[in-house]
Amino acid sequence: MYLSKKHIPRRTFLRGAGMMLGLPLLDAMIPASTAFAQTVVAKRPTRFVGIFYPHGMAPGYWVPEKEGPLPDKLPYIMESLNPVKDQTVILSGLWSKSAEPPEGTTGSDHWVAAAYLTGIKPRKTAGSDATVGSPTIDQQIAKKIGQETLLPSLQLAVEDPNSSSSNCGEGYSCSYTNSISWIDVPTPANETVQRTSPIPMELNPAVVFERLFGSGATPEERMARMRQNRSILDSVLGELSGLNKELGAEDKRTVSRYTDEIREIERRIQIAAGVTDKVPVMDLPPGVPELFDEHIKLQFDLTRLAFKSDITRVATLLGARDLTGRSYPFPKGDLFPNGGVSVGFHGGSHHQDDPTQIKRYADLNRYHVSTLAYFAQKLKEEPDGGDGTLLDNSLVMYGTNMGNSNQHQHYDVPHILVGGAGGQLKGNRHLAYERKTVTSGNLLLSVLDMYGIQKDQQGDSAGPLEKLV
Repeated sequence: MYLSKKHIPRRTFLRGAGMMLGLPLLDAMIPASTAFAQTVVAKRPTRFVGIFYPHGMAPGYWVPEKEGPLPDKLPYIMESLNPVKDQTVILSGLWSKSAEPPEGTTGSDHWVAAAYLTGIKPRKTAGSDATVGSPTIDQQIAKKIGQETLLPSLQLAVEDPNSSSSNCGEGYSCSYTNSISWIDVPTPANETVQRTSPIPMELNPAVVFERLFGSGATPEERMARMRQNRSILDSVLGELSGLNKELGAEDKRTVSRYTDEIREIERRIQIAAGVTDKVPVMDLPPGVPELFDEHIKLQFDLTRLAFKSDITRVATLLGARDLTGRSYPFPKGDLFPNGGVSVGFHGGSHHQDDPTQIKRYADLNRYHVSTLAYFAQKLKEEPDGGDGTLLDNSLVMYGTNMGNSNQHQHYDVPHILVGGAGGQLKGNRHLAYERKTVTSGNLLLSVLDMYGIQKDQQGDSAGPLEKLV
């Protein structure tokens, strides 16, 4: 296909008072008389999302019966992934060796969420010299593909570090539990271990929204705008009007849908902040929904918008902190016809191998995976140039650091990959590995390779993950 119209730059932004709005990919961004497949915008970046939950999954409820194509009916915990099964890979048998206690010790494995994206056992310290020995893979990917975007990466959370969690202990810094994204920092010449620093995970969707679309407005101005029920888009109405005069009918519809989505997310944030007459003020930071389900969906929707407008290409989400006692209300629907409330996360993970308690824990895992399915489906519905979608051009890695958490086993650890990774990853597969032979570091090494980052080793890897690509 050849295009013969004039074009506007892909990196076009609309600027207003206190905000800067990136635009989704438009037909008008494709240079004139150019084969679409040869354009820069046709070569869509492969986005990356890393999602972590502690405490493993209920044994017997997540592993497909055999290796190969996924079954017609997915295992109980994985069932919500059926609409994106063709782009899903379930990995079983992996060994999260880096999450195990140091040899000769007990305990100390509840403070190593930071090992999820490094494959390295963190340095045991409660001081400022905390390090995970390597930048996490999301930061390595951001360094490779995120330097052209407004935000190289985005770090999200859905649980307050000071809420529903135990105090840190076992001689480990709380930073190992509070963040799964770490960046490299200068290392003193007399040290052999690479210094790294945790990147704070943002809990508040309102703050995330302002990071994505704000560019200088003060907190007071933002709150005043919210209380006046005004949209952040109001400040760029003039530029939007001018832009629309240069666009074709389909591009106008694309911009309209995009701005409608921004207004809808603003509305949800305003409700969460308790600034409308219909919703009472909640005892939560402004913008943090009371319900987990609304909170995590807001974070995922903001990530999708950031990908769509190419504000960032890399994100991580900390689903829960280790040792959290949080319970989760189940939304009524196909997965939970009667609704209900889960067991407490950490307490439920110690199910004593009792079948009834294992099933109750499986319900909690089933719910968490359903939020992944929500995000994946939203990415699948979003066009991303040509015939592809955001899911085609993304890799979402969902995992944990334990298998059977009742026994604190760090082998047979669940990992799920969703997305086409820009055509590199074939879905509808279950890949099974021999117990305690293949570390999760091998998976991390393979993920880096998908982004053109060739390394001999990542953490405890012994080579790329066989059968994956």
